[in-house]
Amino acid sequence: MSRLVVVSNRVALPGASQNGGLATALDAALQETGGLWFGWSGKVARAHSGDMHRQDADGIEYLTVDLSREDYEGYYNGFSNRTLWPLLHFRLDLVDYNALTQAAYRGVNALFAEKLSKELRDDDIVWVQDYHLFPLAQELRKRGVGARIGFFLHVPFPSADIVAGLPHHEKTFGALSSYDLVGFQTERDLERFQDYIRLFRGGQVAGQGDLRDHDGRRFTAAAFPISIDAGVIESLAETAARSATTKRMQASLNGRALAIGVDRLDYSKGLPERFRAIQRFFERHTDQRGKLTYLQIAPVSRGGVASYRTLRRELEQYAGHINGAHAEPDWTPLRYVNRTYPHPALTGFYRLSRMALVTPLRDGMNLVAKEYVAAQDAEDPGALVLSIFAGAARELDGALLVNPFDSDGVADAIAAAMTMPLEARRERWQSMITRIREYDIHAWRKDFLSRLAATRR
Repeated sequence: MSRLVVVSNRVALPGASQNGGLATALDAALQETGGLWFGWSGKVARAHSGDMHRQDADGIEYLTVDLSREDYEGYYNGFSNRTLWPLLHFRLDLVDYNALTQAAYRGVNALFAEKLSKELRDDDIVWVQDYHLFPLAQELRKRGVGARIGFFLHVPFPSADIVAGLPHHEKTFGALSSYDLVGFQTERDLERFQDYIRLFRGGQVAGQGDLRDHDGRRFTAAAFPISIDAGVIESLAETAARSATTKRMQASLNGRALAIGVDRLDYSKGLPERFRAIQRFFERHTDQRGKLTYLQIAPVSRGGVASYRTLRRELEQYAGHINGAHAEPDWTPLRYVNRTYPHPALTGFYRLSRMALVTPLRDGMNLVAKEYVAAQDAEDPGALVLSIFAGAARELDGALLVNPFDSDGVADAIAAAMTMPLEARRERWQSMITRIREYDIHAWRKDFLSRLAATRR
């Protein structure tokens, strides 16, 4: 059996808390075959990049590399977060392009390839994760690595015209042809990538997912919608429903229904648009005033970036305006919290909620939507209000699908969720939970790795 090598920007080291199902799934895959997990250490060195750290646990070797302050700022804060992140979320207007940060991004990928290539065998299976590492396979091939290399993009892939708006886009996105298998969240992401290869790379699409770059190199691309560990979430939620934290939350509602949103504080999540929809809900559906409390949990991310600071101020102003206009002495319609909650506590809040609002402007998948469904009580499940621009909308056919730019439409969907009969809620929930259980995070990673193992070298 081939050894699995996982490469990601950050490595889930043994003993560290693993908050996501992805880290758990990758760890499980590595334990099956034994393997190596490689990436940045998370440490910023005072002098130069390249110091390495090795650690072994349960048959897995963890290999991490330090970055200098200059490389960290250019590769991570600069090109990855200020350039690629907005571009991949269709926000060309927010792209901060700088030739120096692009060079740092390429340089760090070259550094990673230099370190990793010395550890690889020809029969390894290498699985690279996300947009921080677009050029890694190209750099590995330059160093003679012949192993099968796959790549999975966790965020959306934008239209070809948007990609082409990035100066020297071919240096970043053209490098994807060096992988044997490129994975996307949805078929739409795959189609947009194929358009890019055909229109801006001079390549060919021989069939769905069968691609040839302009130099004749043949590679495969496909959709692999990521999921969650459904069984774990269901168990957590059942336990959390009896916890003191959930009971305090329930008592604070005074018999009112709870709607919940859980998002990083990021412009891709559509939070100002969601707050406007909440306001329109109370204005359009006056019979529901005093019956619903909306809880928005939005931990701060990238607080040093100006656009994120502006977003936080905007949301604080919206929350104050909504509460000032609609609150009663014994009722606050919108609770807005900028902190992180432990995963078990969140599953308890999900189970308590009449509905979840998951309305990003763009999202690769959005696992909050799937976790909310998995956390529900089968006898009395809540409703899911879901953006058509979330990857999860392609799978969760029992959700109330909305356009997040249509405030009145979202407001009406909230009202529909409030008044939806129990049998309708059960029927919608059953169709969604069946899909989530069948194609969970472990089925996802097995699907990808089996396809990668079957590719031509």
